[in-house]
Formats: sequence, structure tokens, C-alpha cells
Amino acid sequence: MLRERLAELVSRASGGELAAADVLASDRSLPALGVTSLVYLRLIDAIEVEFGCDVDLDGPFLDTLDGLADHLANRLAGRLADAPGGRAGDR
Repeated sequence: MLRERLAELVSRASGGELAAADVLASDRSLPALGVTSLVYLRLIDAIEVEFGCDVDLDGPFLDTLDGLADHLANRLAGRLADAPGGRAGDR
């Protein structure tokens, strides 16, 4: 589900030039699909607004949809663990 939502955000950030279905189906890197630096800035802004977490602009995880999804899932899991009543709070 996260991967699908990120593909939709890539599509929106590209102004519709990349279809979410094409991003999901491809095994190519995001830059190889046509994601430019401007699209990356729009995408990162959308991710930060929607998911409420910062995304590092120069992380190697930005190259692929799977890398981005894995990184974001880890960030979100860490945030939940650190929240009051979360797993880390249960120690």
C-alpha cells in the first residue's frame, strides 16, 4: 500500500508525465524513468507533508521506488516506536 501511494505521489510530482502504474511496474530507477531534480523536490515535499517526516535529499534510497518505500517504512516504524505507548515506550 505504501509503495502504491508513493507511486501516486511520483506521478503527481511529475505533473502526470509518469503514470503511477508505470512507476509501479518498472524495475528501472526513478531517474531512468524521467524523475528530474524538480520532480524529486516536489515528491519529497509531498512525502513530508503527507507522512509528517523529513526525507534526506541526498540519500541513496531515492534512486528507486522500493528504496524510497523501505526508507519511509523504517522512518514511520521508528516514529511509532518512539511515540508514547509505542514499542520503545514499553521497555
